[in-house]
Amino acid sequence: MIYKRSSALFAEAQKVIPGGVNSPVRAFKAVGGDPIFVKEAKGAYLYDEDDNMLIDYINSWGPMILGHAQADVVSAVIEKAKKGTSFGMPTELETEIAALAVSMVPNIDKIRFVNSGTEACMSAVRLARGFTGKDKIIKFAGCYHGHSDAFLIQAGSGAITFGTPNSPGVTEGTAKDTLLARYNDLAHVEEIITQHKGDIACIILEPVAGNMGCIPPVAGFLEGLRKLCDAHGILLIFDEVMTGFRLAKGGAQELLGVDADIVTFGKVIGGGLPVGAFAARNEIMDFLAPQGPVYQAGTLSGNPLAMAAGYAMLSTLNDRPEIFSSIAEKTEYLHQGLEQALIENSVTHTINRLGSMISVHFSETPVRDFDTATNAASGDAFKKFFHNMLGQGIYIAPSAYETWFICDALSREDLDKTIEACRKASKDIA
Repeated sequence: MIYKRSSALFAEAQKVIPGGVNSPVRAFKAVGGDPIFVKEAKGAYLYDEDDNMLIDYINSWGPMILGHAQADVVSAVIEKAKKGTSFGMPTELETEIAALAVSMVPNIDKIRFVNSGTEACMSAVRLARGFTGKDKIIKFAGCYHGHSDAFLIQAGSGAITFGTPNSPGVTEGTAKDTLLARYNDLAHVEEIITQHKGDIACIILEPVAGNMGCIPPVAGFLEGLRKLCDAHGILLIFDEVMTGFRLAKGGAQELLGVDADIVTFGKVIGGGLPVGAFAARNEIMDFLAPQGPVYQAGTLSGNPLAMAAGYAMLSTLNDRPEIFSSIAEKTEYLHQGLEQALIENSVTHTINRLGSMISVHFSETPVRDFDTATNAASGDAFKKFFHNMLGQGIYIAPSAYETWFICDALSREDLDKTIEACRKASKDIA
């Protein structure tokens, strides 16, 4: 495939946008080469500025669960835009989508809409601190909760340590209140809690990690966290920005049968428009201003276009729950096909999958946390695989640390083409 126009556009973008992109992973730094500039998308396909058609496995990093430019979502946005694009005042639609979301998700009574997953997670942690009167939080290496200062923390040298910033601009003062744990390691979490007994407001995690590849929780991990939180007066926050309304109507809480105290959303809940949300039971949400003392605000929160897109999306998922089993079956079919293609060419690999999330790791070691994901991502195997797949019209995330997302618009023919592309690509890395 030819990408002359995309390369030219990237050169122009670098003159006026830092790094030429508005989110770092788009820059292809992890795989090399120039990023693809998209012109339009429909269903399961992207069409770039060089008129190449690509089968899409990132789906805007998750929200396009029905496929791109889904008719009901597009129609809802167009009709709402005709009546105004922003008011900074309450609308009836905000109440309607809030009621719908609360009816779909277990264990929540109220929800507040914001403008991104970052805002949702940042606000959820502030709410947890305000509700508990404690300062420290536990997060997990490899779980991404947006670019708020408290979340841009990496491990120190000890087994139990205060976090240290891994981005300039994040202060040591902020970092000292973030404690870093190993994902899928319950004993490590318990050790941290013992070391900082009485000081921890919340534990925040992706119940199914999606930012070190797809990494499901091991048996008993989430249940163990729930018990630890109950025993120590700690709030459990599920970051369901990726998993919410994707793994099931009620997200990971429903699918995995574990209740969180606060849940954050994004992606699907806005139908592809910029939106986020956080939700909890009444006693916690009533701590939010203007009813309670914890302040959170946003001029564009509840934006009518985002609410219209989100309501159309959630209504479809609520009315057609068979979509969740359909995309899970497509993901399983893809998994089996990719597995066979890689085995045929003797490529060392591990594939992780849950629901409609899947990732391929070029490692024989099971990938269950950030360390094993990092080891699996080393070397050139993924880079070769990515560019070979791209050359065959398959667009996967340009990073070994990202999950693939399956949408309902993918056909069996699309999946078969992807499997065949994997068969050819695996010969390049065997």
